[in-house]
This record gives sequence, C-alpha cells and structure tokens, in this order.
Amino acid sequence: MSRPLLITDCDEVLLHMVSHFGAWLGEAHAIDFDLTNGEFSTAMRRRACGSAVTRDEMWPLLDGFFHTEMHRQTPVPHARETLAAFADHADIVVLTNLADHHQPGRARQLEAIGIRHRVVCNQGGKGDPVARLLDEYGPSRAVFVDDLAVHHESVARRAPQVARLHMIAEPRLAARVPPAPHADARIDCWRTAAPWIAERLGVDLGAAAVVEPGA
Repeated sequence: MSRPLLITDCDEVLLHMVSHFGAWLGEAHAIDFDLTNGEFSTAMRRRACGSAVTRDEMWPLLDGFFHTEMHRQTPVPHARETLAAFADHADIVVLTNLADHHQPGRARQLEAIGIRHRVVCNQGGKGDPVARLLDEYGPSRAVFVDDLAVHHESVARRAPQVARLHMIAEPRLAARVPPAPHADARIDCWRTAAPWIAERLGVDLGAAAVVEPGA
C-alpha cells in the first residue's frame, strides 16, 4: 500500500526568510524593508530617496539573497521535529519556489539543520508540480503546506484532492495576512498543525515528539 505524502514549502514554513532578507537589504543595498501593510512586493524603499523598488527590481534582489545569504536563515520552531515524526509514516517533499540552480544549496541548507528530505525547485504556481508529485508517488493521501494564498489556489485547481494548510511562520506577516481562501485551514505553528496534518494523512504519530527540546 502506498504511503501518504506531505508536500511542504520552505521559506516562512521551514525557514525564516523575510526578516533576514530585510536585514540584508539594509546592510548591502541601503533599502528599507517595511512589512506594515503585509505586502511583500511593495515593502522595499530606497533609504536615500524613498523611491519604491519595483517588482522587476525585486526578483534580482531575491536571487542575490539566495545566492549568498542562505546561511542567515533560521529554522522555524518545531518544523524539524514535526517532519521527523511524520517521516516514519509518510513521504516528504520540500517544494520551494527557487530557480533550479539553487536546489543544491537549499538541500544543503536544510540538511545542516537536520531536515533531510527531497527538495524540488519550482517557478510559478505549485499546482502543476504537486500534480506531478501525485502521479510519481501515488500516495494514499496528501497534504500541502504553504505560506502563499496563490499556491493554495493553484493546488486547489490542479489537485483538489490534496488537503491544503496555510501556514505563515513570520509573525509580522501572519498578523496581517488573512487566511487563504482556497486553503482548508490556517495554522501558523507546526506543533499545533501536527494533529491536523496527521488526521488528513491518516497516520498516528503516537508518542512521537514534535516539539523542540526545551520548548
């Protein structure tokens, strides 16, 4: 019998990113990063003149961050332990929206903190790659975890049978971003999310620890 499949995003789900990206923008590019309005794409302004960084300018900055600054990123609490608890019962794939050339670096970055699962890079909506993963693994059940509403909509259209969990680990964003309309639930903590995921995957975690030592 096929195993269930857990497909999870990385940035602001497994690893904190925006706070470190903002610090690097200020240090390296004299750009202020303000998430007050909860909108990532309009949060960047040049410190010298106050002009907004355009969407076209944003993408090279993001690529530059992932090219040289991945070491800054810190683990989301309880993510590693929760994935470890599920690994005995389910296949796990990290589906991350990065250019393909970042795949080895992302895999090494996650391995360094004890998250050793398959890493798949993607560009654009995640519905198609999720559908391909379903075809490849043939899971009994599947859960998709991501911080962006657009990806939940994409997965809902291409793979509606997948349970969809909206999770935002960055507190400043979580407080300002509403639940994704096409997600089945919104839970921003892995420890709280674990029972929800387990139920939808049809697995019993039993006494498996899903909290960090000392938490």
